[in-house]
Amino acid sequence: MPIVIYGIKNCDTMKKARAWLDKHGVEYNFHDYKTAGIDKDRLARWSKVAGWEVLLNRAGTTFRKLPDADKASLTEKKAMALMLAQPSMIKRPVLEIGGKLLVGFKPESYAAAIK
Repeated sequence: MPIVIYGIKNCDTMKKARAWLDKHGVEYNFHDYKTAGIDKDRLARWSKVAGWEVLLNRAGTTFRKLPDADKASLTEKKAMALMLAQPSMIKRPVLEIGGKLLVGFKPESYAAAIK
């Protein structure tokens, strides 16, 4: 099963995750949200596995720049619409590996997943 890492090319955390994968000789495909977007069904699957609260990058600039009305009283439906409209609001990276889903980058989680 191919390994796919999802994110944005210039994100510092993405650079760390990709460097870690490269250093450990892990072959992967990179899906750039900026150029390829994200499809609704994939995002919905991720939400079921990880939870929309985990997927939504509230610390990012894109989310922080939203009007307060858009940030208030978030529901899964509202958060999913925001992430689909602006995929840079999805926490990075998201790694699909062997049927598992990892959100964010922690070297120890990556090491355990590639065994």
